[in-house]
Order: sequence, then structure tokens, then C-alpha cells
Amino acid sequence: MDRIRDESGAGTAFDPKLIEPYIIKDPQALAVNAARALENLGKAASAWLEPRQGGDLPDPLSEPVAEMVKTMGKVAEFWMSDPKRTLEAQTHLLNAIFGVWSRSMTRFAEPDQTIEDPLPKDKRFSDEDWQRNPFFDFLRQTYLVLSQWADKMVNEAGGLDEHTRHKANFYMRQITAALSPANFVATNPQLYRETVASSGANLVKGMQMFAEDITAGGGDLRIRQTDTSKFAVGENMAITPGKVIAQSDICEVIQYDATTETVLKRPLLICPPWINKFYILDLNPQKSFIKWCVDQGQTVFVISWVNPDERHAKKDWEAYIREGVDFALDTIEKATGEKQVNAIGYCVGGTLLAAALALHAQEKRERIASATLFTTQVDFTYAGDLKVFVDEEQLHSLEERMQETGYLDGSKMAAAFNMLRASELIWPYFVNNYLKGQDPTPFDLLYWNSDSTRMAAANHSFYLRNCYLNNTLSQGKMELAGKRLSLKDVTIPIYNLATREDHIAPAKSVFVGSSLFGGPVQFVLSGSGHIAGVVNPPDKTKYQYWTNGPAVGNYDDWVETAKETPGSWWPHWQTWIESLDATRVPARKPGGDALNAIADAPGRNVLARV
Repeated sequence: MDRIRDESGAGTAFDPKLIEPYIIKDPQALAVNAARALENLGKAASAWLEPRQGGDLPDPLSEPVAEMVKTMGKVAEFWMSDPKRTLEAQTHLLNAIFGVWSRSMTRFAEPDQTIEDPLPKDKRFSDEDWQRNPFFDFLRQTYLVLSQWADKMVNEAGGLDEHTRHKANFYMRQITAALSPANFVATNPQLYRETVASSGANLVKGMQMFAEDITAGGGDLRIRQTDTSKFAVGENMAITPGKVIAQSDICEVIQYDATTETVLKRPLLICPPWINKFYILDLNPQKSFIKWCVDQGQTVFVISWVNPDERHAKKDWEAYIREGVDFALDTIEKATGEKQVNAIGYCVGGTLLAAALALHAQEKRERIASATLFTTQVDFTYAGDLKVFVDEEQLHSLEERMQETGYLDGSKMAAAFNMLRASELIWPYFVNNYLKGQDPTPFDLLYWNSDSTRMAAANHSFYLRNCYLNNTLSQGKMELAGKRLSLKDVTIPIYNLATREDHIAPAKSVFVGSSLFGGPVQFVLSGSGHIAGVVNPPDKTKYQYWTNGPAVGNYDDWVETAKETPGSWWPHWQTWIESLDATRVPARKPGGDALNAIADAPGRNVLARV
């Protein structure tokens, strides 16, 4: 190793100073810290084993690992069942590896020649030594070509049904993300240098944090993504003034204090997802969609779902509509005297709201005059990677586990969501926390993301079976309250917001669902993803949104001819709301004259942690 190359790919003379950070200066200190790190790793192992030895916690890995092995076995069977195909796979891999070797040798032999790097850019390999150091450069290239080869093996495997191929692609991404050389001390130049510089002190602290996170997870690893000590709900998060004015078995209804002398006559009801807590829309005064709506003259009501336990096991979608959405509508009428509201549903809260609208249409109830859906799927044909976790066999197993407790623990859904973007939401924090030994930085969004909720067994089972598995709402086959629902019966105006980079409710899926309603639908596409594309205050001047009339035809064609507008979609939505009814009345106080305040916002439900 007598030469290196610069960022352009051209070789330069070897500089001994570049090797100095990799030379161990104090072997004794490193050995002592390695022993201390192993001691902390032992504590982590004990924290993991203890609840399993006592029978308090089943092995969470056996079922998903078995499902992964079974799925990937079908891919391997295709390539290994025919000698010609086996040879084809091996030849493709060897050619790719030979290309890496050939480029490496050329750089050594002709250091002044610029060598084109055909491999994709990857932010995991942003440290300059991934390219200028021949050892790490070879690791980077080999990993990338192996990943490409593995993807090719899955995508070109014959005899797989659509669902099996989808699962195989997902599992392969998890495997390749986990095996990245960026995730190991000896194969990551930055980690290697930091370990040498601190004589392994980073690993001592990292393994201590590893043990703490397993203990905090009750035997499961709960990777900390932010400094949770810097946030407190009701103190510096979810602090928009308001009152809880009603509560049922499954929710609280919050009304927020007015900040304008007059308000829109038609109140606004927000139905958030029960999979997460509502305060994503009220993180802090600068990011709060709720506060912004209040400041525009809206009388805002929010459903705050209970964090369910065994008492709520049989609460299904009908209960969440009757004791949640309908209960909130009755509360609003008591507090304001208004029979009609504008409603917002976010994510699965929007799917529930859409089902409620279809049920109301059959019951001739016209309480909701318009609906806004944030990143909401009503057709799950293109529902993305979450469909990997839903088939009859996996659902049956999940329902058996939920029967034991009456709910699904929130950490299980949080882990599934993180796996959708493992290279961004799992491994960077694994490296930062446990290998670098650094505390994560404070980030309100990630604090909210870690503040997970349980899911009532009947509710979650109905959702997964009727939406992800059987897609009944889009087909007019969903049954609630003894009625078969059709979205064509929903004729009120709808503002349907999708986000372009959404990995939970893909924009194409939201687009397709727009055509199922029986009334006018304003489809709007926002920049960024599932959260940032929604929580995008106008004064931040971030991202953009696209409009192009109704969601008809092909999604890609719609996007190609859409009008792009810089900044937040919030003012566009407010204009739409006022175009439906801009009548104003004097500002209202929470509860009006009919209801007394039960508690200050954000209420008690949102404070319950799992």
C-alpha cells in the first residue's frame, strides 16, 4: 500500500501521515477499555436474557427470522435448482468482483490516471477515507457490488408470487443494510480512527448505552434516537392553550383557546392516528399546525386517543367511530351549537374518518361538511413495504399474541416503521450510540416518534385485515354497524394531501384512492415525507407542493404536468377551507356554556407512556 488517490480518482504519492490515525498509540489502555466494553456487553446480554429465562418475554426474533429464511429460501431454490442458473448467478457475481479488483489494480499501477467510479453514491460512505484509502475503498466497492448482485438475484428469481417477491426484496434490504461495513469498527475508517484516538473509550460508553437501552426496552433493544431528557409533553411540547372538555372510554376531546376576535362559523375537528400521539401536530409553537389553524381563526377540536390496555381489547373500528369520531361531533355541537364541521384525518386516522363518512352517508347523517385527509390510504393496492408484514399466516400469529394481552405493544409497530428505512432510522443510531459512544442530539420529531402507543386488539386486527390484507374499503366490501360501506356515497368536498417521499402511505397509493370518492376531490402533493411534508409551517419556507386539478389518469403523468409552488401547502388549504364557508362569528371559549373543562390541554391520555 504505497499510494493513495484523491477524490477525483487520480492517484497521488503515498503520505505516511494518513496512516497515523490508524496506528494504536497505547495498547495497554486499549486492552483495558476493551475489557470494560466487554463487561458492559455482558450486562447487555444479561438484560436481554433475564426476561426470557423467566418466561416474561417470548423470543421476538424467532418468528420474523423464520419468515425471512422461508422467503429467501424460495429465491435460493430458483437459482440453485438449475445448474445453468447457478452458473449464471456465480458468473455475474465474479464479474462484479473482478471489476472491483481491476479498478483497484489500475489505481495502483497508474496512480495519475482518473478512474471512473461506476458505483452509486451512498451517504454512509461520506468519509473521504472510504475512497482515498485503498483498504476501505475495496470494502466499499465490494459491499456495493454485492448488494447490487443480491438485489438482482431477488428481482430476477422466477416462480415467485408478487407478495413473496415483495417480502424477499424487503428482507434483502434489511440484510444488506445490516451488513454494511459502515456498521463495524474494523471496517469503518471513522470508527477505527475514533477507537484508536480514544483507546477504546468510545466502546466502553457505547456498550454501557447498549445495556441501558435493552434494560429500558424490558429485554428488547430500544435504540434511543434523541436525547429524551430535553423534552416534556405539556411543558415544551404540545403547549397550545386549550381544555379537555369531554372524554369517552377511548378518547379525550380537546378544544383550543381562540386567539382571534372572530372565528370561522364551522368548527374544525382533527382525527389523528391512534398508532401515534396527536401532538405531532403540536410539537412546539413554531411547528404547530394546531396553533397555526387557531391563529387563522379556526375553532379547533382534537381527538386524543387513549393509550389502550387489556380493558380496550374488544374496541373495534365501530367503537372508534361511535365513541371517537361521533362522540367528538356531539361534543362540538354541545360546545358551539354547530351541527356541521370541517374534519381532518391523518394517516390511519384519515382511513377511519373515510370509513365513518361512508357509514354516515348510509345513515343519512350530514355532520361533516368537508374532509381533509393527510397522507391517507383508502386503497391499499400500492401500500408499500408495510404489506410485507401482512399475510394470513403472519396475521394469525399476531392475533394469537394480541389475545394474550388484549393489545399490541407500541414498540412492535415502532420497530416495523423503523425497518422501512433501516439505513436512516436504525443503523446510523446504532453506529452513533453504541460504536462511537455519542449521545444522540435533541430532536423533537424523534422524541415524538419514540413516544409509541399500544393498539387495541380488535381495532388493530380489523385494520390489518380490512385494509392491508383484503383492501375491503376500496372495493365497497367493508362492513361496519351491519352496513356495507361504499366511498362513492361520500359526496362532500375532500382535500387529499399526499407527500412525495412517503414510505408509509405512498403518494401513488393516495392518488389512486382519490378516485374512489363520489364527490369533488382536491389532490395536492407536498414535498418531503410522511411527517415533514405535513408539518411544514409557512414561515420556514421549506419544500414545495404541487397542484394539477383532480387525481385522474396516471400518477406519474399528473406529477409531470403539475404546477409547483414553493413553500408550505398550509395557506393553500386555508383558502380551500374558506372557499367552502367563510362566515365568521365571535370567538368561542372552550366548552361554551354547556361543558366544563376536565383538564388543561394536552390532557391525560397523551401523557401515558409504554
